[in-house]
Amino acid sequence: MPATLEDKLVVAISSRALFDLEEENRLFDAGDARAYMQLQLSRLEVPARPGVAFSLVRKLLAFNDPAQQRVEVVMLSRNDPVSGMRIFRSVREAGIKLERGVFTQGRDPFGYLRPLRAHLFLSANEADVREALAQGFPAARVLTESVQAGKNHPDEVRIAFDGDAVLFSDEAEQVFQAQGLDAFQLHETDKAALPLPDGPFKPLLAALHRLQQASQAGMRIRTALVTARSAPAHERAIRTLMNWNIEVDEAMFLGGLPKGEFLREFEPDFFFDDQTTHVRSAARHVPAGHVSHGVANHPPPAR
Repeated sequence: MPATLEDKLVVAISSRALFDLEEENRLFDAGDARAYMQLQLSRLEVPARPGVAFSLVRKLLAFNDPAQQRVEVVMLSRNDPVSGMRIFRSVREAGIKLERGVFTQGRDPFGYLRPLRAHLFLSANEADVREALAQGFPAARVLTESVQAGKNHPDEVRIAFDGDAVLFSDEAEQVFQAQGLDAFQLHETDKAALPLPDGPFKPLLAALHRLQQASQAGMRIRTALVTARSAPAHERAIRTLMNWNIEVDEAMFLGGLPKGEFLREFEPDFFFDDQTTHVRSAARHVPAGHVSHGVANHPPPAR
């Protein structure tokens, strides 16, 4: 039977999201691709240190067992194939079963998300993330300066999501940006019974829900909605999740409070948000990624 990715949760990830390669990347960003490749080759026997998304990947792969492979993680990198050797050696040294990779030697890699049927793309390259989102794939720019995930929950994959422009569309956010908080609250109260349209990360949440339902492994998934919404706008968010037949384990309606300290208590392996201020706040406490989607990231042209 030919290999297939059907019925698997597929995560595509760049080398800088999985490993700490910031020192090497300074050469790459400077345009000295040859020096970058030579440095990676000279460090072939030196395992790269874990990066921001390492904990998330390691825990997701723990859902696999000899009887069934439920999760596939694929390296999708602008690295050259020679540098890819170090990545795969670092993966092996870390005890992670990651077997597939695409190395484009500087070319845009996001086009390969389609044949991978990826449920998530994590990259440190903002342009690649924007293009992936534009093509309809859940994607986030990993803040490489984020702290590492905690180790208090080894048997749980913990993921936290913002609501508007992440799990949900930016319909309500557009009202807030254009007309302010009072208009936003009125809009959401009037439409409390009407589910919000899907946001870019709804497919990932649904895939995680299916993984949790199907898994017989010792691992479990714990999710949290961490949003700047507050009462009475909370109701529409809850009713939308009910309409999707998807439950989150925790919900935080923070009314604009900084999210970082709340996330520190939840201890996610990763947090996704469309607002750069919230992502930076989170990154001081937990692994975080910016979802460059919605009106906050693509404001309408001035009239």
